[in-house]
Amino acid sequence: MMATTHALAGVALAVGVSLVVPEAGGLPIAAAAFGGLFPDFDLTGDHRKTLHFPVYYTVAALAAAAVAAAVTTTATLAVACFLAAAALHSVMDAAGGGLEPRPWLGQSDRAVYDHARRRWIAPRRWIRYDGAPEDLLLCAVLALPGLVVLDGRAETAILAALGVSLAYTLARKPLVALADRFVPRIPQDVFDRLPDRLVSFVAPYR
Repeated sequence: MMATTHALAGVALAVGVSLVVPEAGGLPIAAAAFGGLFPDFDLTGDHRKTLHFPVYYTVAALAAAAVAAAVTTTATLAVACFLAAAALHSVMDAAGGGLEPRPWLGQSDRAVYDHARRRWIAPRRWIRYDGAPEDLLLCAVLALPGLVVLDGRAETAILAALGVSLAYTLARKPLVALADRFVPRIPQDVFDRLPDRLVSFVAPYR
């Protein structure tokens, strides 16, 4: 799923927390948005493995939620929201497409890595691929709680995320077609000097 979908899932989760504990302010919501994005920081590395922990994030989030319930402060709520959003991201990826340059073809059997069982979880493909129309629809639905409850800069950020999501959805397949044409034309000597992380990202299009 799109990074914006994950971020807005975190925001929707934290908005619920803010309704129960309004005095916590905006930090838990910001922490949840960042937690929703955080696992995808492994995008140019071993994606959906290095920073994706569907089991461990969930255990950590439950522990953090228990601490926040016992000692309710802005900080404990922010930590709990961050971990819950990161866990939600990792679990949601299992409902999407697989790890492949063209996930709409449905050829990959890897969705997200389960470190607890040391194996890859197969993609469910309920959301066929990141940037699919149904991904955009889910993103819009997840934006609603924030748009209803929040205002000011937070509301503007959510609207901006929806705009980015729409643009990405429209460009998703054309970007792959562009990479198919451009990447093979990179001279080998230039390709050999690319950082390893970048090589792993563009190599499937070569």
